[in-house]
Amino acid sequence: MAVVVEAQVPGSRRTIAGYYTLAGLYTLSAAAIWGVNTLFLLDAGLSFFEVFLANGAYSLGTVLFEVPTGVVADTLGRRVSFLSSVAVLAASTLLYVGLAEVDAGVVAFAAASILMALGFTFYSGAMEAWLVDALAASSYEGLLDRVFARGQQVTSAAMLVGTVGGGLLGQVDLSLPYVVRSALLVAVFAVALVVMHDVGFTPQRLPRRALPSAIAANARAGVAFGWAQRPIRLLMLAACLQGGFFIWAFYASQPYLLELLDSDAVWVAGLVTAGIAGSMIAGNQVVEIASRYCARRTTLLLWGAAIQSVAAVVLGLAGSFWVALPALLCLTAGTGVVGPVRQAYLHQLIPSEQRATVVSFDSMVSGVGGVGGQVGLGAIGEARSVGAAFVVGGVAAAGALPLFAAIRRIGGPADGIAGARAGAECSSPSGLPAVAMVEGAVVDDLVAARSRSSG
Repeated sequence: MAVVVEAQVPGSRRTIAGYYTLAGLYTLSAAAIWGVNTLFLLDAGLSFFEVFLANGAYSLGTVLFEVPTGVVADTLGRRVSFLSSVAVLAASTLLYVGLAEVDAGVVAFAAASILMALGFTFYSGAMEAWLVDALAASSYEGLLDRVFARGQQVTSAAMLVGTVGGGLLGQVDLSLPYVVRSALLVAVFAVALVVMHDVGFTPQRLPRRALPSAIAANARAGVAFGWAQRPIRLLMLAACLQGGFFIWAFYASQPYLLELLDSDAVWVAGLVTAGIAGSMIAGNQVVEIASRYCARRTTLLLWGAAIQSVAAVVLGLAGSFWVALPALLCLTAGTGVVGPVRQAYLHQLIPSEQRATVVSFDSMVSGVGGVGGQVGLGAIGEARSVGAAFVVGGVAAAGALPLFAAIRRIGGPADGIAGARAGAECSSPSGLPAVAMVEGAVVDDLVAARSRSSG
């Protein structure tokens, strides 16, 4: 079989390299606390339920701030939004350390979690919008699924390094990963000043008095260009169900697996989280391979979601660490499949001018699920058992399957992947292999829409 190298213009290469660099460094910094966060909060005096009340407050913060921060990204620019994210996240992380020192309690940690959510919402829509707009402006003709999948491989590798390092630091002192995270974020800020510039998007000045009307307008745009489109609405509802469980499962797995192992070694939690990162890289690689053979994105979404739900139930029923750990890794590998495919599908349907807003609106809907999932499953975990909560969460996440099936019935270009062997060998324009191509009409529509708006 002949090997064909994917062709990209230099601008595309620089944009993709910048995206991988910033996303990797940002994740490396953020992940320093991910493997120990639940243990840190328990050590700070919170009960298991209170830990997830604080985490639920984080999800509530994403609901409150996603649309306003989307306004920042869609007016002042993606670069300003990203830099704001880094600054707020560094400050809120240090606040966690201070609160633990004074035994501040669940209310104070919930408030700090809401502030931390503000930091992440500045990031959520801006980074993806910056990438897709810049690629459209440079007439990039590669498959977005593969860019997102490779991006998730980069961030998963960064997560692996960050969580292992955070676990080792946490073994010395549970506050050390938080201090290191803040220091790393300062470095990320400096790199972003050099690497990240708005391309394919023109920032606009926004007077303070115009902010409320801009927020209202962007909320309407999120509804009109996101929620009002049935495929996107179904995708958002699926994310609401899945996100409500998965964010809880990630943090609940730390004490759960240590309990099954009958150990209190913090470094084990860090290694488990590193294993999660590795499993997500494996899931991303499945997307790389399957995009050559699979004709439809919804096929990957359905298989990934089914594996996640079954693995969650097995994880909850497991009475052994050595059964629970592979189940957890299967669950998170499914996330590595669903994530980039879902991102690519979403971006096929969003116009450039509303890209950050709709992505933020999508994160907001997912945050609604996060509030209910973390509080509800946290309560079940404390009243019954953490295993029972995993079973309930896995069954609830299975509700995404009929939603993905409905998206599949809708069909359309956004569901198609130009696989090299999607039932038959496929050809493509410009002499490139089909696997390397985005739906050509989508790229043309993005560029045409940009030309009309500037004309």
